[in-house]
Amino acid sequence: MDIEQVQRAAVARFAQQGFAATGIRELGTAAGINSATLYHYVGSKQDLLMRIISTCLNAMISGGREAIAGAEKPAGQLARLIAFHVAFTATNPLTARVAEYEMRALTGPAQEQMQALRDHYESLFSKVLVDGQKAGEFSTNDLTMARLAVMEMGTGVAHWYRPDGRLSLSQVQENFVAMAYRILAVPDAAKTADQPLPTAELLASEPNPQLSTQTVS
Repeated sequence: MDIEQVQRAAVARFAQQGFAATGIRELGTAAGINSATLYHYVGSKQDLLMRIISTCLNAMISGGREAIAGAEKPAGQLARLIAFHVAFTATNPLTARVAEYEMRALTGPAQEQMQALRDHYESLFSKVLVDGQKAGEFSTNDLTMARLAVMEMGTGVAHWYRPDGRLSLSQVQENFVAMAYRILAVPDAAKTADQPLPTAELLASEPNPQLSTQTVS
C-alpha cells in the first residue's frame, strides 16, 4: 500500500472540509483501499493526522535551523528564517494548513507532542528576535507580538499563493523580509545584502505539487 498516497488523500480532504467532517471510509475510497486495510497500515484517523503534522513540523524545524545557520547576525538570520517560512508554506500550502488548523482535533498525548513541536519551531523565531533586540538590530515594544505578526504573515501564504501569479517566489520572500524589517525597525546598517534565499522541500503529503517557476497572484 502507498502510505504517501493515503497521506495526500487525507491532506486534500482535511484541508477542504476539516478533520472532523472526513470519515475513515471516505479516506480509504479516496486512496483506493478499503477501510480495514487503511486501519491495518495507518491506524486510526487521529494516528494519520498526527503523522502528517509531525512530518510537517519536523521538516519546518529542520529547515528553520538550516536557514538560521546560513547567517551570523540576527537580522540576517531573521531574513533567512522568514524566507524559509514563506517558501515552505508556498510549496506545501495544504499540508501547512492542516498542520496549522487541525492540530486542535488531536487529543491527549498526541496533541501534547505536536504542540511541543510547534513550540520548538516558534522558539527559533523567538530566539532570533531576542538576540536581535539585545544586539540593537531590532526595535519593538513587544517581541511576542512581533513574532506573531511575522509568522502569521508567512502562514497566510497558504491561502492566497498561486504558482501562476504575478510575482516569483523569491520576490514574495524578499517582500516579506522587507515588511518584517519595517515591523522591527531594522536600521539600514543591519540589513543583509542580497544573498541566495532558502528553499523548501515538497512534502510527500502535499496533494498539489507546485510548478518549478512559482509566482503569486
